[in-house]
Amino acid sequence: MLFCYKMKEIEQEKVKRLEFIWIILFMALIGAVIGGFTNHLAIKMLFRPHEAKYIGSWRIPFTPGLIPKRRDELAVQLGRTVTNYLLTPDTFRKRLLTPDMAAKAEQFVQSRLEKEIFNSERTIAEWLELAGVSDLELVLERKTSALIDARFDAAKQAILSGTVEEKVPEKWLLEAETHIPAVTSYVLTRADQFVDSYEGKVMFQRLITDFLESKGTLGGMVKMFFGDSNSLVEKVQREAKKFISAPGTAQLIETMLTKEWTKLKQRPMEELAGGFDWDGLGISLRNYLLKELDVANRLAKPIHDYWPAGAEWTAVNLTPKVIEFAFTQAEIQLEQSLKRLKLDQIVKEQVDTFPVSVLEDLVLGISKREFKMITVLGALLGGMIGIVQGLIVYFTNLT
Repeated sequence: MLFCYKMKEIEQEKVKRLEFIWIILFMALIGAVIGGFTNHLAIKMLFRPHEAKYIGSWRIPFTPGLIPKRRDELAVQLGRTVTNYLLTPDTFRKRLLTPDMAAKAEQFVQSRLEKEIFNSERTIAEWLELAGVSDLELVLERKTSALIDARFDAAKQAILSGTVEEKVPEKWLLEAETHIPAVTSYVLTRADQFVDSYEGKVMFQRLITDFLESKGTLGGMVKMFFGDSNSLVEKVQREAKKFISAPGTAQLIETMLTKEWTKLKQRPMEELAGGFDWDGLGISLRNYLLKELDVANRLAKPIHDYWPAGAEWTAVNLTPKVIEFAFTQAEIQLEQSLKRLKLDQIVKEQVDTFPVSVLEDLVLGISKREFKMITVLGALLGGMIGIVQGLIVYFTNLT
């Protein structure tokens, strides 16, 4: 009997232990299911439903989901986050406005200049056609002709207006006056040489003969008195040489030249040059300049024909300064430019245009694994809570 009683107690203990284990496992399972399901439901309720649901005119609570419901606030907050922490002026300075970026920009700009301009065989005329300029040759020739004619007419009027003294530079006038004694000496020397020459003797002989013949009988008597005309010519030559070498003759000629020079300076330029073929000179000058200009031939050459050292010059003097100026101005204007862009408003507008499904995919694409872990953690915590509850129920029943 005692043995049977002991066996019965053992069986009862086994049954109690099995009940304890089943209670713990059941409570843990129920807690895990509830914990995991509630966390999963909470995550889904962040996005779902996308729109408010109604029964008649009554809106079902918790619809739409949290993120769709707070979409405007989310868009504003994302815009602030972007402008305050992501796309800040310091971010652009550190990423874009660096010495390395400046060197790369300078290298890029210089390489494009060399390839597209200085090493290109494209002519100046073709460059101008790209800029929308056509028939430049005719335009330049017409404009040049008009400019030459206008300048020539202006120069002509300037020359012909006023007196010689007003138009000729004062230095030239003074220089000319200093040469009057030299001119006088030259005239007398040439006159003396002419009187001694054969041509002078013939001239005197002809003049004397013509003079005596014009006087009739008196001339014949003078001719008979002096005898042969050669002797009379020699006498006249001697007297002419005496007159030329006389001191007063030089003074007389110099005084005459000075007076004539003074009169010449007071004469209008129109009297001296008015009869000149100005029209012919203008046409010749215009044709000469147009020929020398040779617009068509000059426009048919590439830039490197006129500026072979252009690439080297720009690499040293132009491109570095342009890039430096551009980066300096970009840094100065960076903060103001970002404010003018209103990036926060742009982000808000873009987020507002996103379908809620896109926002859901965006968040889930980033945090899908974490959301799964939250669901698992909820199930784990629920199971642990279920175990604790099972223990509480078990020990409560024992008492």
